[in-house]
Amino acid sequence: MHRLERFLRPKSIAVFGGEAAAAVVARSIKMGFAGEIWPVHPSKDKVGDRQVYRSAADLPGPPDAAFIGVNRNITVEVVKGLAERGAGGAVCYAAGFSETGALDEDGKRLQAELVVAAGEMPIIGPNCYGMINYADGALLWPDEHGGVRLPESGRGVGIITQSSSIAINITMQKRGLPIAFIMTAGNQAQTGLSEMALGLIEDDRVTALGLHIEGFDSVAGFERLAARARELRKPIVALKVGRSEQAQRATVSHTASLAGSDAASGAFLRRLGIARVESIPILIETLKLLHVTGPLPGYRLSSMSCSGGEASVMADSAEGRHIHFPPLNVDQSAKLRATLGPLVAIANPLDYNTFIWSNERALIETFTAMVSGDFDLNMLVLDFPRDDRCLGADRFTVARAFETALKNTRARGAITSTLPENMPENYAAQMIGSGAVPLSGFSEAMSAVEAAAFIGAVWRRPQPDSIGASPHVVTASKRLILDEAETKARLINAGCPVPKGVRAGGPDEAVAFSEAIGFAVAVKALGVAHKSEIGAVRLNLMDAESVKAAARDLLPLGTGLYVERMVRNCVAELIVGFTRDPMFGAVMTLGTGGVLVELLRDSVTLMLPATRDDIEAALRGLKLYPVLEGYRGRPKADVKAAIDAITGIADFVRKNAHEIEELDINPLIVCAQGKGAWIADALLVLGEK
Repeated sequence: MHRLERFLRPKSIAVFGGEAAAAVVARSIKMGFAGEIWPVHPSKDKVGDRQVYRSAADLPGPPDAAFIGVNRNITVEVVKGLAERGAGGAVCYAAGFSETGALDEDGKRLQAELVVAAGEMPIIGPNCYGMINYADGALLWPDEHGGVRLPESGRGVGIITQSSSIAINITMQKRGLPIAFIMTAGNQAQTGLSEMALGLIEDDRVTALGLHIEGFDSVAGFERLAARARELRKPIVALKVGRSEQAQRATVSHTASLAGSDAASGAFLRRLGIARVESIPILIETLKLLHVTGPLPGYRLSSMSCSGGEASVMADSAEGRHIHFPPLNVDQSAKLRATLGPLVAIANPLDYNTFIWSNERALIETFTAMVSGDFDLNMLVLDFPRDDRCLGADRFTVARAFETALKNTRARGAITSTLPENMPENYAAQMIGSGAVPLSGFSEAMSAVEAAAFIGAVWRRPQPDSIGASPHVVTASKRLILDEAETKARLINAGCPVPKGVRAGGPDEAVAFSEAIGFAVAVKALGVAHKSEIGAVRLNLMDAESVKAAARDLLPLGTGLYVERMVRNCVAELIVGFTRDPMFGAVMTLGTGGVLVELLRDSVTLMLPATRDDIEAALRGLKLYPVLEGYRGRPKADVKAAIDAITGIADFVRKNAHEIEELDINPLIVCAQGKGAWIADALLVLGEK
């Protein structure tokens, strides 16, 4: 049994406090909670029609769940009393704990005392509203909400948010999403968001999980959650805030400027197969889709509408996404032409026109022909008219025909409105019951479809290894920046591909070394982080005279010189970088390299360990990748050598993760096929604890 089982599905509720506690009692009674409700108050005799008890010790038995609506000091005492009675868990409503900041010593002390007082008893919060269990009618919730109780044997989604206000807003949605549970996490003093989520997905009445995440409580906890969600086939979608965060420290490398904590969070969620969305409306639409269909098996879509304008907008909505509208096969085209006649252009997305608008049989035949194709989701564009000004009965005929076609073919389908407000809430709920998905708004719908297809794609791959990072990785207090010569010496020792090069003390040594390693060469000033920005590098030097002149110019700019043989047959330049994230440990960034790396922002972030397949998939996702494939007759790049090099560099970082703060390789030069991939410039930052 999960640690939160009694709390999440209580048969008895104890409620401590005054006004907020009375609201909890009233709301649970109104929702039809069938279990015991025991108010606790030092002086009242009744709360509503319920007998009042004086303390946890006076209760008829240990409650499965408790709501504690008293001040922060008394909260600690109540938690201790509940733990001694063997309660199943408690919501700590009061604020004034660690969220008040580092300067409030009382808040930090009280939160620590709260955790000690709870012992093994789970506590939610403090500083949160608590939980609404719409499946059992149990509300440990002191404020308004807009949800309804699930019907007997009904199922819905679970939602956890770190914001009580956002939780309230989500319950007020009018999009037809059935909610089984909604919870708030607050300070996560003892019970983290990942543990709460694990408790929810174990409930048979929960179909999918939505998370609003401000910060991860535990890397290991989220890995356990994702693994269990995959076992139970219950998908997870997350709204992770923090996209606007700046890097956590001043950057000395290109990598650090690209790989802020938000990029690492996104990479972690992708690795786990948790779809990340950008807004609350998309979160709700994705949960609706996952509730009805589960993860999608692929990215192939069909679309039908009675308007060429709608068909064009639908097609454009997929632009720049993985989802797409493949052409119809010959058999489908013939069947559609037979039902629609010669005046309708047969395509996907399909404008089926209005010739058959009122002919339900013809609509069923048309829709059946369309959805019988090999599509992962079939979409019907349909906006319902305002019920206060219009009749709109013909729309329901179209919708009914589509639902019949889906049942006849056992296909997945969604009715999608152009505008979110044009999908009536009452009809959306009916549609979900019939097995079709009501999606509100083109943009939100396409994001939801892509998220569901992403989860399906990840679940088809083997489960990734644990990243093995401590949830409290400490950033180094001292940082040592190695120059290019020192960095490359370490990479050479690790077996990484580095061109022949050597440190030179002055122009004469630079010339001698150039002649020894062979022209053409590059001469660089050592000890400079961004060489190209201050002209601290000279390339393609072909003779001793040019080397000597370059060395004289560069020597004053840094701490010495580095002479290196030039790499020939360059097809493309990559950046390969690593930073140490406080939560996730070493994080890898791959992208288009060179001097425009920050401007182009063509990069992807990966967790370590990363497999060769992970690295190849990341490269294929870059805008640069067509160049590696030989874009418009250009030479094809040695992609295998690039993957070999990146894999070796990642192994070097993992073996030295205890001391590496940053590693910036820009560029990794990828040569033509058979010519390899070479580390042209590198910067290593070490840390001391």
